[in-house]
Amino acid sequence: MISKPDYIRFVDEQLEAMIQMVQELGDDLANQRLKAPGSNSPFVILTHCLGVMEYWGGHVVAGRPSGRQRASEFAAEGEVGELVMRARAARDQLHRDVEGSEPDSAPRSAVESDPDSPQITRTQGGALLHVYEELARHRGQMDITHDLLRSGGR
Repeated sequence: MISKPDYIRFVDEQLEAMIQMVQELGDDLANQRLKAPGSNSPFVILTHCLGVMEYWGGHVVAGRPSGRQRASEFAAEGEVGELVMRARAARDQLHRDVEGSEPDSAPRSAVESDPDSPQITRTQGGALLHVYEELARHRGQMDITHDLLRSGGR
């Protein structure tokens, strides 16, 4: 199993890259979507990742109640500075959640059933791996979106 400090380093790398991209884009471009149907803005992508961290790290691993409203994540827009502050606070909270985790133990809160991914619901470690999986996936999505928005090739 990966050590907690190593896990945190990998997660931080993905999150910091997304933070840097929204900062570079600024309020206008960070809130724009590509013309492709179903695309998300960088602001939405990072907001969704914060929801993933709160639910899977905070609720499933740490056992806190979740106020996540997943559907609203995909309608999010706003100021980059505020989003960056929320992202850094969420990162710090995830660090505490990871430090307090017991990777081989069962989740501390019930997980919504997902018949396609039962492995992520068996242990806290599985839930944490899912957090990293989602951050890495969405960082790649944001890389492409960022590059297209910067080039004007939406």
